[in-house]
Amino acid sequence: MTDAPRPTRLMFVCTANICRSPMAEGYARHLVQSRGLRLEVASGGIMGIMDRPPDAMAVRTMAEIGIDISDLRSGGVPPDLLDWADYVLVMELRHQMRLRELHPAVDGKIMPLGSFGGASEVPDPIGAWRWKFRRVRGLITRSIDSFVQNLPQ
Repeated sequence: MTDAPRPTRLMFVCTANICRSPMAEGYARHLVQSRGLRLEVASGGIMGIMDRPPDAMAVRTMAEIGIDISDLRSGGVPPDLLDWADYVLVMELRHQMRLRELHPAVDGKIMPLGSFGGASEVPDPIGAWRWKFRRVRGLITRSIDSFVQNLPQ
């Protein structure tokens, strides 16, 4: 009897883990449920803010496409979570630089998420109007779709 390969593990990282990375985590979880993708997902923020709910506008923007992220809570980026992840998908180049600085051993896992959707970075929508959150949501979903489509089977 052979064991099934374990799911691919994705870690999404932004600044505070209250807008972009929870939106990405929620969308990736949705793909697991709706498409049966073999993924495990987590998110965190380089600021290390703990146990805060996602921004209300992020929750509403994801709810527009049928994804509930209201139960997610912010967290940091501890070394054990970085070790757990196969890929660490960051929203900004400064997140990538900071993680490389603090955790050089995971350098090869870190990639900018937006690069899979045609952008160098995923801009922070905090405090912005809903249209900006929608634009960011579009970039996140497009980037994740492209990323998972190119994962080895």
